[in-house]
Amino acid sequence: MAFRITLGRYIPADSPIHKLDPRTKIVCGLAIMVSVFFIRTPLQLGFGWTMALALVLLSHLPAGKVLKSIQPVAAMLLILSFFNLLLVNTGDVLVAAGPLRITTDGVWAAINYSLRLVIAVIAATLILLTTTPTQLTDAFDALLAPLSRIGLPGHEIAMVFSLMLRFIPTIADEASAILDAQTARGGGLAEGSMFKRIRAIVPVVVSLLASSLRHANGLSRALDARCYEGGAGRTHWHPLKLHARDGVAVALTCLYVGVLLALAKCGGQWTFLANA
Repeated sequence: MAFRITLGRYIPADSPIHKLDPRTKIVCGLAIMVSVFFIRTPLQLGFGWTMALALVLLSHLPAGKVLKSIQPVAAMLLILSFFNLLLVNTGDVLVAAGPLRITTDGVWAAINYSLRLVIAVIAATLILLTTTPTQLTDAFDALLAPLSRIGLPGHEIAMVFSLMLRFIPTIADEASAILDAQTARGGGLAEGSMFKRIRAIVPVVVSLLASSLRHANGLSRALDARCYEGGAGRTHWHPLKLHARDGVAVALTCLYVGVLLALAKCGGQWTFLANA
C-alpha cells in the first residue's frame, strides 16, 4: 500500500513560476487563496478557474501530479457539496421528495463552495511543488523576521514549518511500510468486521508514533551536533533577491484580485435553474 502524497515534494522544471522568489510565491499564493472566499457569482468562479488553469500551464508541471495532489481534498469537498445541496433550502424548489428539497440556492452552494476551494488548493499545491523546502524556510524566515523584533520566535516558527513539510513524505512512507507489515502478519485494515478494523488501527498508530519520535530524536541530535541555535542571525548560502519578474507577478496578482472583486457586480447566481 503506497500513499501518493505530493505535499512537500519539489518537482524541478524550467518555468516562470519556478523562477519567482519564494517570498513572492507565498504572498501571491496567499492572496489568491484568500480571494476565493469573495467568489459569489458564476462569472467570478469562471474567472478564478481560468486563472488557476493558467497557473498550472505556466508551472510546466505534469497535469497528473497536480490532479493527484487535490484528490485527497476532492472526497471531502464532494461530501461538503452533498450537504450543501440538501441543507440549503432557500431559493426556488427544483426537486421535492418528502422532507428533502433541492433548491436553486442549494445547487449553487454545492457548486460554488466546493469549486472555489479547489482553486485555493491548486494555488497552495503549486507553491509546494515549485519551491524547495529550503527556499520555503528562507522565505518564511524572511517574512516572519519582523516578529523577532517584538520578541516572538519568527525564525523558530519558520524552521518548524519547514521540518513539517520535509517529514510529511517520510512519515507517509513509514505508514505505508507499517501497513504492509501488518497486512503480511494477517492484521490488515481491509479484513474482518468494522470493530476488528478499528482495533487494527491501534498498533499502526503506536508504531507510527514510535517511528515519529525516533525521527525527532535523530533530528535533535543532528541539530545539537551542528551547534544549531535558533535566531543566531546566520547568513544564507543563496540570499533571496527580488527581480523584475517578481514585481510583474505581484502586479498581475493585484490585477486578478481587483478584477475578481469587480466581477461581483456582474451576474447573479444561476437563477435560470428555476426554469429547468
